[in-house]
Amino acid sequence: MTVPDLATTQRAFLFADPAAHSLSPRMHGAAFTHAGLLGTYEARRVPTGELASAVAGLRAPGVLGANLSLPHKEAVVPLLDSLSDAARAVGAVNTVIHRDGQLHGENTDAPGLLAALRDAGLPDLGPGEPVVILGAGGAARAAAFVALRDLRARAWIVNRTLDRARALAAEFRPHGEVQAAAPDDVPWADTPLVINASSAGLNDPEQTPLDASFLARLPAGALVYDMVYKPAETRLMREARALGLNAENGLGMLAHQARLAFTAWTGADVPVRVFLDALGEDAGSGSGAGRTP
Repeated sequence: MTVPDLATTQRAFLFADPAAHSLSPRMHGAAFTHAGLLGTYEARRVPTGELASAVAGLRAPGVLGANLSLPHKEAVVPLLDSLSDAARAVGAVNTVIHRDGQLHGENTDAPGLLAALRDAGLPDLGPGEPVVILGAGGAARAAAFVALRDLRARAWIVNRTLDRARALAAEFRPHGEVQAAAPDDVPWADTPLVINASSAGLNDPEQTPLDASFLARLPAGALVYDMVYKPAETRLMREARALGLNAENGLGMLAHQARLAFTAWTGADVPVRVFLDALGEDAGSGSGAGRTP
């Protein structure tokens, strides 16, 4: 593949719906400046029916690629020319890389999540320990991938629609121990890590994906990681902290996945601190941890 001409202005995008809440333009703008590169990053609202045409536009000269967020991470897969092994295993793409008219799909959510969990004080997990994942969409796929491949955990998928959780569990079963469950069936007392990979709380700060009565059953030292980063403290986090649990928002994951995407587009290795510093007060009000673009 030809390396992009970074002496001229290059463009990158976020395709999402909604997109106005995104902090990604701030991070990538700071990264271009830090690396001494000419580039722009635009968060663009792309309704589902316009995704194909938006993705086709990424083949234009001067375009580095795009990030994908809700609701496009799975829908974009058939529109691409190739996928990384991780993107194929996860079944979702959050980063599209353009080279020579070809579009390659990558998933930087999974390694970004793992790095953010470690920053947030990830508890020591023994093989087969429970990890609860709330949600069954594209972000939940990345969480399941991390839980099974990197943490060697047993993943419990809890979703408002149990059939979707069952479908996701069946898809990931070849990678490890995973099952769908209603909240009442989860072994909360043995669960050191809960990951909210749903959008609950994103548009309504008082919305929560899990009743506090279940959080109260978690053991001391458990980590509740909410991929939502705006608001900086969701109801899920607030209720977890009130119970003495460690709770973190999605800013760390946001920064880590952005750093990996930027490197994939440009070849420049910009420190994650540049991305976090670009978030300013948003980063300070949450923690050091990350939701997707």
